[in-house]
Amino acid sequence: MSRLSLKPKILDWYIIKKFISTYLVSLLIVVAIVIIFDISEKIDSFVEREAPLHEIVFEYYLNFIPFILNMFSPLFVFITVIFFTSKLAGNSEIIAMLSSGISFHRLLVPYMVSAAFAAVVSLTLGMYVIPPANYHRLEFEQKYIKGARFYNSNHNIHYQLEPGLFVYVESFSSWNNSVNRLTLESIEDNRLVSKMSAASAVWNQESGSWTCRNYFIRSYDEHGNETIETGAKKDTVIALTVDDFYRRKNIVETLPIKELDELIDLQNMRGDQMVVHALIEKHTRIATPFSAFILTLIGVALSSRKRRGGLGINIGIGVALSFSYILFMKFSEMFVQTATLQPWLAVWLPNIIYAIIALFVYRMAPK
Repeated sequence: MSRLSLKPKILDWYIIKKFISTYLVSLLIVVAIVIIFDISEKIDSFVEREAPLHEIVFEYYLNFIPFILNMFSPLFVFITVIFFTSKLAGNSEIIAMLSSGISFHRLLVPYMVSAAFAAVVSLTLGMYVIPPANYHRLEFEQKYIKGARFYNSNHNIHYQLEPGLFVYVESFSSWNNSVNRLTLESIEDNRLVSKMSAASAVWNQESGSWTCRNYFIRSYDEHGNETIETGAKKDTVIALTVDDFYRRKNIVETLPIKELDELIDLQNMRGDQMVVHALIEKHTRIATPFSAFILTLIGVALSSRKRRGGLGINIGIGVALSFSYILFMKFSEMFVQTATLQPWLAVWLPNIIYAIIALFVYRMAPK
């Protein structure tokens, strides 16, 4: 058998079948376990708020499954590789493969093909399936589950609504959808053109405008001459709606990739601090599938040799490393909140570090 041949062999199909079947079964088992624990945790809320059974099943748990599948995908890619590769090594099948003339590098080909399958599944879920599913899941949580609330960003808000137009709001009241002390500033060529101040403004849902009360407008021409306008009431249409004051931090999980990019552009223009959540979500959707290749490489390198203690030792090592990877991903996101790391670097840092570990164990494995 040629060492450089990449044409699929019976052995390749054997490994691919083992990998994918073990991976899918593992995910289904963990989904069932997570759902059982989730039901036990939320059953009181379901009963107290009289959630209909069909909504619990079809609006919540049916949309909860893709979210769980993708969340645990890196963990079970790693455990899958550790599990069935350790069994192959324990039965001396790895030794037989290598003795037949197959190099360790060629042995990795079916593993990488299988990892590509897991990565494509994860990428498809993250980009196209999970966002609309999350929309229905979060709506259900808002309606029926205790503690599911919107994040109300309602104090000292500074936004750039469009180039040269800035808004400041001192406070927002969700009781009557009104703002206190609204200020609009228009700037052109680094020159203040107009500034409107209002004691308060109330959102008008029908017209999509703000009704400003006790307003005061200062306008300036190119020579600096000032014009003043005052009044008791004025309707103003700006690129700011009442929805901008109600934010779930996880609302980004409901947006398809195109809408997510549009939100990032909008929040960057406004200078909205909530943009970090959107950036983390965007990079996580790409980084998570990519981790399948890294964790597969580490798993094969660690479990392709017989160990004293057998399968249990390898499973223990696999679980420890995979949980450390997931923990590292969550821990690195904390540095984004403190402005220590850029969002893309925080999300990709675990992949970068574990890729270095993967290359090291890969080089050591054939020895």
